[in-house]
Amino acid sequence: MNATNSGALTVLITGCSSGYGLETARHFHAQGWNVIATMRTPRKDILPVSERIRVLPLDVTRPDSIAAAIDTCGRVDALVNNAGIGVVGVFEATPIAMAREVFETNTFGVMAMTQAVVAQLRARRSGVVVNVTSSVTLVPMPLTAVYTASKMAIEGFSGSLALELAEFNVRVKLVEPGYGPGTRFTANGASRMEGLIPEPYAPFARRVLGAFEQQPVTTTAAEVAEAVWRAVNDLSAQLRFPAGPDAVALAQSASTK
Repeated sequence: MNATNSGALTVLITGCSSGYGLETARHFHAQGWNVIATMRTPRKDILPVSERIRVLPLDVTRPDSIAAAIDTCGRVDALVNNAGIGVVGVFEATPIAMAREVFETNTFGVMAMTQAVVAQLRARRSGVVVNVTSSVTLVPMPLTAVYTASKMAIEGFSGSLALELAEFNVRVKLVEPGYGPGTRFTANGASRMEGLIPEPYAPFARRVLGAFEQQPVTTTAAEVAEAVWRAVNDLSAQLRFPAGPDAVALAQSASTK
């Protein structure tokens, strides 16, 4: 349905087909917000049937797709840049073309979506942009060099943007999820990971990946959705919101060093 509750605030969330984005859309809807849930291939059956939910097609790597979505959705009070793609592998074996693909979504896609929405927030002197990064930005992790670089770029981008937009009462926040084995991160990036573990690195990679699988504390999509909710509604100058107990522990450890 395309109708919305005109008295409620509206959140635009990217990457809602699964995982964090899907759970965040459900959470904001449950809290009474109008939700614009975007995904590359729209699926209305995964969200509640409601006048306060609109599902729109969006590919954050395509300017025409972004323009069409923005033209359709109207007023946005909060933008949640959640869409992202992953890649795990040895940097030596990672084609630069693949690195560019990751940056197109994780970095330039976030920048393009923000630029598409921020003018209306500035003009109204209200609103918030939340960029979802990762706990890989909190401490160095092996086999994630390209992915980490794409997310670290958004960390720096967000910190600077927050200072620019504070002049207009527009807030910028970061949500940093921990390791979420319950999401489709690995499955969605499987095709990009083939051949990225050369034989000389194989023993090292087995140890690293084995340690990931045995992590006693991980992050759920519900924990990320709650962190996004807190970030959207936070009126303080806090920039970073670790999401999930493992991310919180990493953030606390990093802050003491």
